[in-house]
Amino acid sequence: MTKKKLTIPQFKELKTQGQKFRMVTAYDYTFASIVEKTPIEMILVGDSLGMVVLGYDSTVPVTMEDMIHHIKPVVRAAKNTFVVGDMPFGSYNVSVNEAIRNANRILQEGGADAVKLEGGSNVLEIVSEMVKGGIPVVGHIGLTPQTAAQLGGFKVQGKETEIARKLIEDALHLEQAGAFAIVLECVVAPIAQLITEKVAIPTIGIGAGPACDAQVLVMQDLLGMYDKFTPKFVKQYVHLNGQIVDALTTYAQEVADGVFPGPEHSFGLNKEQLGRLY
Repeated sequence: MTKKKLTIPQFKELKTQGQKFRMVTAYDYTFASIVEKTPIEMILVGDSLGMVVLGYDSTVPVTMEDMIHHIKPVVRAAKNTFVVGDMPFGSYNVSVNEAIRNANRILQEGGADAVKLEGGSNVLEIVSEMVKGGIPVVGHIGLTPQTAAQLGGFKVQGKETEIARKLIEDALHLEQAGAFAIVLECVVAPIAQLITEKVAIPTIGIGAGPACDAQVLVMQDLLGMYDKFTPKFVKQYVHLNGQIVDALTTYAQEVADGVFPGPEHSFGLNKEQLGRLY
């Protein structure tokens, strides 16, 4: 399959044409190289790596060094896929200058094509100044995992009229600030549809219904690898966790029984060479 990295104007054109695009997370070279072989147009190196890869209970402990460390191999593997790097907690809430400096690191050191940051009205100045500085920005509203405690936990957003109105306003303001796309996470489907209709930039849904311009899922979720918790919005296209456990168990048993490695997995010497050693 021949694949070419899309540009920001092309993503916007897809929305204009009513054509959906796809995003998935990846955190290492192996998985990113697999995504590169598919029609998926966009990879998110998300701070969800904190839970999926690093074993934290939330995304909050993830650092800039963690993000850059994981963005680099993804970029090396997926040269024809648009890569978005997450800005971790603490990297953009100190000052505008600090936020721009960290975003620059994600682009310069990590090699990402764009950054993503969570928030609405509280990050508009940051988004605006980043865009003025030439940094492509993806917004993220609805359930924002870095500040989930302020939302009362991991709850669906937009059921209450006041919150729904704020989500719509935040989306419009992020567009005005220069964001070229917005992730809508765990937003009730009718409100996500309203936002998608009101903004001229693409919306990327995760638990936000089918009307969004794109969809994103965590790789390990859709492959059925991460079994601690499966959100309602996740569809598992395969159940690799059980298959991997079975494969490793079989491997362990074959080693214990002396079945592996067999002759076909071993390197030998002919009799003449072997005879010289005796």
